[in-house]
Amino acid sequence: MILVTGGTGLVGSHLLLKLSMDNIKVRAIYRTQKKLDSVKKIFSYYSDNATALFNKIDWVHGDILDIPSLENAIEDITHVYHCAAYISFNPSDFKKLERINREGTANIVNICIAYGINKLCHVSTIGTIGRPINNEKVDEETEWTLQNANPYAITKHLAEMEVWRGAQEELEIVIVNPGVILGPGFWNSGSGSFFKTAAKGYKYYPPGGSGFITINDVTNIMIALMNSDIHNERFILVAENLTYKQILEKIALAMDKKPPTKALKFWQLKIGKIADKIRNILTGNPRTITKNTIHGLKHPTAFNNEKIKNALGMEFESLDDQIKFSSKLFISER
Repeated sequence: MILVTGGTGLVGSHLLLKLSMDNIKVRAIYRTQKKLDSVKKIFSYYSDNATALFNKIDWVHGDILDIPSLENAIEDITHVYHCAAYISFNPSDFKKLERINREGTANIVNICIAYGINKLCHVSTIGTIGRPINNEKVDEETEWTLQNANPYAITKHLAEMEVWRGAQEELEIVIVNPGVILGPGFWNSGSGSFFKTAAKGYKYYPPGGSGFITINDVTNIMIALMNSDIHNERFILVAENLTYKQILEKIALAMDKKPPTKALKFWQLKIGKIADKIRNILTGNPRTITKNTIHGLKHPTAFNNEKIKNALGMEFESLDDQIKFSSKLFISER
């Protein structure tokens, strides 16, 4: 049987869908009933038998910070997909990020070792990939440093160190480092913010860019890696390197909206950082513009995807098709 942590998030819910459709016995950890409802919604995007697929999953109430609940969930498990994480770029959230991302991952690694799990797949981020000295594409061997790293990337790097520790203790592991994941249903976080922005028809777009990949490619690669003999390796998962102007243009056109045409200036972003901090203090809403955010926009990184392509002999699916699919769902829910 397979265990999935973070099964109520974008990656986890789509992974559970694929495993259920393939009649794989799977168990998933959840924390609240509301989060289970979001999984049912994701399933309904792809199947008329969403309830039946959902009911195939052995749902266990638990938390990666709660050892007893993990011991309960790990019974009869052979493989673990660790998708759970806390995402925030707010420096004031560092302790919470460190606890969930590093300590939670350490708990997963320890439980895998203790119960003799065959293989662990850890979902990380391109934020833990090193940045280039010049303008060349970075790869899995590019050295990572703390300089200009945001709090989320720092704690995910620490989480990776826990996974590598497991590898040293003879636990077979694979790490995936996805770029911005394009997929439906989670409109208030991750790539969902691009769909919300494009739908509003803003004239301005942020400078810089990132690596992008579809949710289908991410989950297919994870399953393929777990079913292979590949272990103790990490892989960048990026289909295309795009500017933010390009991705917003693609989404806007898919929604029949006018694409943005004006680049935000860095002085505008600095003013926005101040306003964003004040808004965070007054409302408690997450920070979206920080010093590290602006640095990343000023110094975008391009990612090399040759390692995963060579390892699995694969080609990535079209971003455009996923954008059209997700845009249609976004519009239908508004």
